[in-house]
Amino acid sequence: MKMRKVVSILLVAAMTIGMVTGCGSSSDKKTAKSDAKGKVYYLNFKPEADEQWQELAEKYTDETGVPVTVLTAASGEYEKTLKSEMAKTDAPTLFQVNGPVGLASWKDYCYDLKDSDIAKELTDDDFALMDGDKMAGIAYVVESYGIIYNKELLKKAGYSASDITNFDSFKKVVEDITANKDKLGFSAFTSAGMDGSSDWRFKTHLANLPIYYEYKADGIDNTDAIKGTYLDNYRQIWDLYINNATCDPTALSTKTADDATADFVTGEAVFYQNGTWEYNNIKDIGDDNLGILPIYIGVDGEENQGICTGTENYWCVNSKASEDDIQATLDFMNWCVTSDTGVNGLCKEMGFTIPFKANLDSDNVLVNEANKYLEDGKTPVSWNFSTMPSEEWKNGVGSALTAYAADQTDANWAKVVSAFVDGWATEAAASK
Repeated sequence: MKMRKVVSILLVAAMTIGMVTGCGSSSDKKTAKSDAKGKVYYLNFKPEADEQWQELAEKYTDETGVPVTVLTAASGEYEKTLKSEMAKTDAPTLFQVNGPVGLASWKDYCYDLKDSDIAKELTDDDFALMDGDKMAGIAYVVESYGIIYNKELLKKAGYSASDITNFDSFKKVVEDITANKDKLGFSAFTSAGMDGSSDWRFKTHLANLPIYYEYKADGIDNTDAIKGTYLDNYRQIWDLYINNATCDPTALSTKTADDATADFVTGEAVFYQNGTWEYNNIKDIGDDNLGILPIYIGVDGEENQGICTGTENYWCVNSKASEDDIQATLDFMNWCVTSDTGVNGLCKEMGFTIPFKANLDSDNVLVNEANKYLEDGKTPVSWNFSTMPSEEWKNGVGSALTAYAADQTDANWAKVVSAFVDGWATEAAASK
């Protein structure tokens, strides 16, 4: 996927679609009670949006009479939960995969969405996940992640975002904050928790950076044999995170996503690697205080780098469900992205940027901050972690990162490299 094209589409959508949705379309009318006999069971990937999905499901049922059940998997447990739920008689009718690798495990369960109403609402075909000629999935949100920061604390430390343009300048700011943390009363980074609720930020999202730059250098978009060209860069950003944080590196195995969020919202840390989806959990510090920086890892030319932007969130409809349930699910999906209630729920309540014609301007300041980098001509970093060969690969890298954090030797980093490179080859071969 060409991410500059993708984000440009979204910027245009945000500026223009509001005019379309304000012109008395059929979606302005209250949905009539449906004659459909089916039901919807959605296995939601996003714990941070559980409350909003429950409310949206209830509103749809109130409008149409169609039962909608939403079950939200715990953070880091989606694939395990999906396998368990799919084995049941009443399996999910709507689920998600994270891209081509995730699709490989579930393609036989994916209904062809090519002729569906929701497919006609996409702003670009790049948002469809194809399995040959079959449209196996449809992206429902485009997101960005980077290093979220507290503007007020950064200013208190004597800096602003304009002082940070690459890894070297970032390292200087971070280490100066650490040197003066007792006087300042805060640390540079939140805890880089490596329990299951948090480790995806580093074994997946941070690991995307060396993959992105290797793919870019080699002119590829996938591989069965990652070389690890930029793993020294991965090491130096990881070192910066763990050695300038609110907790000792030896404690990372027990630190959670909630711990990191608490570090940030209570003003104990300036920097927090996370994404636009985290907005609702941190917005209490005030929109004026929230900013987001690119993740710099020390690669030539990174001054022109923007925020990591893309999607791994593809809706799939269970082809093994009954015809009635499939139709009910297709109707629900389309309602979510065309009706005033559904679009407001996704764009305003959940803070999503959606790749559909009815996308609304975002109230999520992190989305708007990320878009500024594009407007300034910066190149967004594409999400290449959907090409990671397996969850086992991620877990191997995560375990090695945790062990290295507790004892930062070259020998232990060599184990990270082995998990990254050798583990990739092993898992890629196993999936063939």
